[in-house]
Amino acid sequence: MPSRTEIASLGEFGLIDHLTRNNETRHASTIVSVGDDAAVLDHFGKQIVVTTDLLIEGVHFDLVYTPLNHLGYKSVIVNLSDVYAMNAIPTQITISIGVSNRFSVEALDEFYEGVYAACERYNVDLIGGDTTTSAKGFVISITAIGEVAPDKFVKRDGAKKGDLICVSGDLGAAYLGLLLMEREKKIFLESPGVQPDLEEQDYILRRLLKPEARKDIIDFFQKNNIVPTSMMDISDGLSSEILHICKQSETGCVLYEEKIPVADQSREFAFKLGLDPTACALSGGEDYELLFTIKQEEYDKLVLNEQISVIGYITEAAEGCNIITKSDKKHPVTAQGWNPLK
Repeated sequence: MPSRTEIASLGEFGLIDHLTRNNETRHASTIVSVGDDAAVLDHFGKQIVVTTDLLIEGVHFDLVYTPLNHLGYKSVIVNLSDVYAMNAIPTQITISIGVSNRFSVEALDEFYEGVYAACERYNVDLIGGDTTTSAKGFVISITAIGEVAPDKFVKRDGAKKGDLICVSGDLGAAYLGLLLMEREKKIFLESPGVQPDLEEQDYILRRLLKPEARKDIIDFFQKNNIVPTSMMDISDGLSSEILHICKQSETGCVLYEEKIPVADQSREFAFKLGLDPTACALSGGEDYELLFTIKQEEYDKLVLNEQISVIGYITEAAEGCNIITKSDKKHPVTAQGWNPLK
């Protein structure tokens, strides 16, 4: 049986030293990293973007089916995704955690394995944070810092009439992975001896438990001199996000159901559950794909990338936000995605 080290036995500074003992610095802009009152960064004339996310056990994740190393990885990814959504490159993160005494040092080591794996994969420095006691459960707060060439950042409010609406990757998979794990959790709680039946659903489970951020799309933009007119990442569902862009850009939109990308495994599992795959793509969250608009004249550059789908176009605000179904009917787009305050 693996040994268990109580967190209290190390103390706060001892715990920080333990968790950051193998921390690496990858960027020249990181002047002072973990271990002082604050980090020091020098960004050599680039513009800085900063974003932060809070993840709370029982609200954003369930440790019944979420491995701690996957949780560490995903906690970093959700923040890096927001940096990429500004057309910026993430360079540093800070991480703060609140833990109850049900967690051991070994459990936190597992969580930080995932954090460091994400930092390595995305070339990001961990430069600080905080640790504290939580009355119950696990609380994670991560701040990500990125850099962008002067005035090349992309906001949500720049879409213009006639712009093409695009998404990366495919949608709905993470939501379907969540439905699968919630189903298996229910069965497990009712019959603890029963082995989970994951039906070889590796793709939708990976999209839920270990998502990736779309660095490749931002690299593609830079290589092909594309600057989107608006952009955000899809964390709360496609319908919610396109409505954000249209509201802030003071426009309307038309989406085409047949153009919305859904992976074959997602489609098959949705049908198995009696769900509409398009509804999962529109309302399911946590895909961390990029939703963006570009000028029509940039279209020829997009065909170079199979990971990008054009799913509609921007209209005048008076026309509203609508989706054209496969049967050629028009319906208003409604926000039914994740609402963290409900």
